[in-house]
Amino acid sequence: MESPKDVVGRGYDALSDRYRGDADAPEHYATWLAQLQERVPPGGAVLDVGSGCGVPLARDLAAAGYAVTGVDLSAVQVERARRLVPTARFLHADAGEVSFPASSFDAVVSLYALIHMPLDEQPRLLRRIGRWLRPGGWLLATTGHHAWTGSEDNWLGGEAPMWWSQADAATYRAWIEQAGLSVVTEDLVPEGDGAHALFWARRPR
Repeated sequence: MESPKDVVGRGYDALSDRYRGDADAPEHYATWLAQLQERVPPGGAVLDVGSGCGVPLARDLAAAGYAVTGVDLSAVQVERARRLVPTARFLHADAGEVSFPASSFDAVVSLYALIHMPLDEQPRLLRRIGRWLRPGGWLLATTGHHAWTGSEDNWLGGEAPMWWSQADAATYRAWIEQAGLSVVTEDLVPEGDGAHALFWARRPR
């Protein structure tokens, strides 16, 4: 039987293009990118956890002069990202296992990625992110709003399943604070019949 991580990696390998086209520019990402650029000046180092094919986040940040590092579990997503955003660095790796020196990044972004990781690994990753951030650095993350773990066959109308595991927003707030970060804002991001939570948090100077 496949592990949940295998299901996630294989699902994105199979449906990479269906999930995100080469030139896609989701409207809500533009707002988050603009807010990130207000907080972190060009030239800053940004880590994208669950970077996918690099579009639009890594693409737009790299074009604006940021030093972008992406990490993704899907080999197909990483291959596309390297082609679409050649000025960024992309690692084909498990975000729960990858390692960076302390205080390496001015910002860490994780959009729709934590919820694809085993629940017991998520607080540990957030603690590691807290160490990877420089003093004054920012975390931008989407998380679950309600607790749920489950899978979906024929995800996005394709032939591969997908798997998710998420806590509720209050739990994520606690985990972020336990990682040594101060939550600055918490918002609701509607999606279909459900929603995600979106957090901006900062490492104290």
